[in-house]
Order: sequence, then C-alpha cells, then structure tokens
Amino acid sequence: MRLPLAWAVGPWLVLLTFLPAAADSVTVKDASFPVSFEAHDQTYALIGHGLFEYMIWDAYAGAYYQAEATQQQAPLSDVPRHLELAYFHGIDAEDFAKATRDTVRDNLDRTRYARLEAALEDFNGHYRNVVPGDRYALSWDGEQLRLALNDQTLYQGGDPALANALFGIWLAVKPLSEAFRDALLDR
Repeated sequence: MRLPLAWAVGPWLVLLTFLPAAADSVTVKDASFPVSFEAHDQTYALIGHGLFEYMIWDAYAGAYYQAEATQQQAPLSDVPRHLELAYFHGIDAEDFAKATRDTVRDNLDRTRYARLEAALEDFNGHYRNVVPGDRYALSWDGEQLRLALNDQTLYQGGDPALANALFGIWLAVKPLSEAFRDALLDR
C-alpha cells in the first residue's frame, strides 16, 4: 500500500511552519537595528551590537556594520563600515565635540593628532544636540566619511585618517569602553 505524497510530506511542512524565521533585526534595550542594509552603493552586514553604559546609566545602544563582501573584521581600515548609535538620554553638541576630541587625542600620537586636528575641529562643528530616541550614524563608504543625525547628513568628507580616528573612539585598542567595543566586534 502506498501513502499519498501529502501524508509523507505533511508532517515536515507542519514542523517547518514552527521553526523560527531568520531575524531581520536585533534589539538592544529599546533600539532596533537591521541585520543588513544598503547605502551608498554598498550592502552592509551587522558585525555586532551592544549597550554603552556610562556610570550607572544606559547611555546608548549601538550596532557596527561592514561591507557585506568583507572577509574579516577591519574597523580601522579602508573597508566600508558603518556605526549607528541610538541615544537614551539627551546630550549637548559641545559634549560630543569634547568627548570626540579627547578620545581621538588619547588614541593617536602627537604627530598624527596634529595632522588631524583642523579636520577634527571642522567635524566637531557639525554635531547637534540629541534627545532620547535620536540616532547618530558614522559611515565610511571607501571614499566618503559621513555623519548623519536621524538620516540627515551633517558632515561629509574624504579623509580616511579622520575616518579611522573617529571609528577608533569605539573600536580602537583604547576605546571609550572595551566591553562596548567587544560587543560591537562580536568578540
């Protein structure tokens, strides 16, 4: 006696129906980030995500991406990359500029910092105050560095050394937080 094909396949179809679908986003606290997206003629894939804590507060959530075709993590290179931060508290533009200046200075020797100082100050002048729910994105597409607030580009420039210095704030050997860096790099 032969069973109809539907009887043989039916239990497998029921099982497949209950398997979880691949997630198209990840959530950190209240912030959701896509696992991949397209921008500036690149497809970016999520490397890692995490929560940045400052003292006792959850300051912001972040997600780090690299060009999908990238074979290995290369946060401080010419590889196209993108970092997005979702804020849980308000922060003044002047505080962003100071933290950026101080952290970049800590990560570079005097000569390299001196070469970047004018470009860094120009970049810092484009920060805006944020309120809870705002998102800053820093991206390097291989040719252009961009800073965007809530998808509105505030800064655009072509200096790869500045791009590496800025990504280094979160991803260098001496980042703002080693735990946050390790989460962004999925270590």
